[in-house]
Amino acid sequence: MSATLPSRNPAWTDVRCFRCERDHDPSALQGVCVACGMPLRVDYDFASIRLRPGDLAGRESSLWRYREVLPLATGEVSLVEGWTPLIAAGDREFVKDESRNATGSFKARGMSVAVSVARLHGVRALSAPSAGNAAGALAAYGAAARLPVIVAMPRDTPRAFVEECRLYGAEVRLVDGTISDAGRWLREHGPKDAFDVSTLREPHRIEGKKTMAYELYEQLGGSLPDVIVYPTGGGTGLVGMWKAFDEMEKLGWIGSRRPRLVSVQAEGCAPVVKGFREGADVTAAWPDPSTRAYGLRVPAPLGGFLCLRALRATDGTAVSVSEAQIAEATRALGARTGIDVCPEGGAAWAGALELRRAGWIRPADVVVVFNTGTGLKYR
Repeated sequence: MSATLPSRNPAWTDVRCFRCERDHDPSALQGVCVACGMPLRVDYDFASIRLRPGDLAGRESSLWRYREVLPLATGEVSLVEGWTPLIAAGDREFVKDESRNATGSFKARGMSVAVSVARLHGVRALSAPSAGNAAGALAAYGAAARLPVIVAMPRDTPRAFVEECRLYGAEVRLVDGTISDAGRWLREHGPKDAFDVSTLREPHRIEGKKTMAYELYEQLGGSLPDVIVYPTGGGTGLVGMWKAFDEMEKLGWIGSRRPRLVSVQAEGCAPVVKGFREGADVTAAWPDPSTRAYGLRVPAPLGGFLCLRALRATDGTAVSVSEAQIAEATRALGARTGIDVCPEGGAAWAGALELRRAGWIRPADVVVVFNTGTGLKYR
């Protein structure tokens, strides 16, 4: 944790609802929209931000290199998250390896920013439901911030995730069912003084996740890929990168062209894929969700409607893959790259292979596939 006291970025001007555009006070701690209960969006005064790609040379190798477009100016809670490598997997195929983050997953990005802002507002405790990786990240960043943490996880979550949380001093509750049931348990039985940092139930985790797009721009030499293939559970990373593209255009880094976003889900839990194929504006809860890619077992994502918006706005698509495809692609990608691939990353690779076979991904396309965490915790 930084010894410097936290202070707000003066360019952070607004907090608005993604759905109804209701304005919220950015100087107060916010959860979801007070009017419609939907996720909130952090907005900045981009006219006041002078940030060019050349300004980033020599900065710290973490997501906080982009602090002009993050909520805090100083005092962040950091375990050196972000700036993960982009690994070649073919002539025009790359893997963004998020397993290199603190706590071994992309969840470190969102928790660093969310816990930092919570500390700014004087929060005394933190809570979240999780399929595994988010719980470990919250436990670690809570420990770094000297804040108590309680997490709830499905009872069948792999043991490594549970022990990781306990290592960092978090209280762990195991709940029958899915992450939705874990969230319900916390809302009904969790400590009332704990701030809920669930996916998209506060607006700052998305700010950490959006930095993945900024990194891609730098790592690809000042350009963005043609296609981004993303394994989608709650969808914060997908929506965060979509938000970042608009920010980059406002900064003058890019024009109106966007990478085509792809949401990959497991066949046993694919609410975004179903909503996309049916032309729906919102996702419907998936009955009896089942997959061993636990990060994809999110039957009712709060931000499902935002995932659908992001896919359609970028001329993207959504695809579901079987458990057999996930297992095979996880092994194949590991053998091809030397990356410690998690099942969610394997799902993304399987989705990319399927789309290439179908011709949706063209031979000339530059493609980035996300491996969202380490596979070690699943073994």
